[in-house]
Amino acid sequence: MNLINKRALLGELYQIITPEKVKMFDEFALMKTNHLTVVLENIYQDHNASAILRTCESLGIAQLHIIEKNNKFKVQRDIARGAGRWVHLDLCEISSNEPNQSKIGLLKNQGFQIVATSPHENGFSPLDLPIDKPIALIFGTELNGISEELKKEADCFLKIPSYGFTESLNVSVAVGIILASLRFRLEASQIDWKLNEEELIDLKIKW
Repeated sequence: MNLINKRALLGELYQIITPEKVKMFDEFALMKTNHLTVVLENIYQDHNASAILRTCESLGIAQLHIIEKNNKFKVQRDIARGAGRWVHLDLCEISSNEPNQSKIGLLKNQGFQIVATSPHENGFSPLDLPIDKPIALIFGTELNGISEELKKEADCFLKIPSYGFTESLNVSVAVGIILASLRFRLEASQIDWKLNEEELIDLKIKW
């Protein structure tokens, strides 16, 4: 469907919802971004998956990519608070015979800088990570972190500085800290991080 037809379709859809909801869609869509996206690899605790989804929606992340291997991505409604309706979930099942690189390769082809988060690797912090290119942040399973296969695909690593004895943070907390830091930096920058017209229309049609 071309852009003209998408505009027409959105206009038709806007006729069947309330003016209040139209205003809400137009307002919140302008704050969404594809400049930052999140990739979750094999998250197995439902409450973490739900909290991450809610955080992504709250911080304006338009897409969340899920790589499933041994664990299915499940959402607890009382934690997610309906966030799944407003974030596009891209599910990718990975079998033991299929390379994990497939999803990452697609993101690289779309121009994303692949950033693996790990408390064990030397790398950038959320305050000095280059943000001029679109960023795909990879977060791994709660126990072992990101797989070695995905680490090899990373362009760089990111870690949250620790000032205490605890080695690492809960994955949902780490997602919140990193996304908030990068979002605030984007808003203070001259980078064109907002959705273009077609992306805005596509998003509102999905809503």
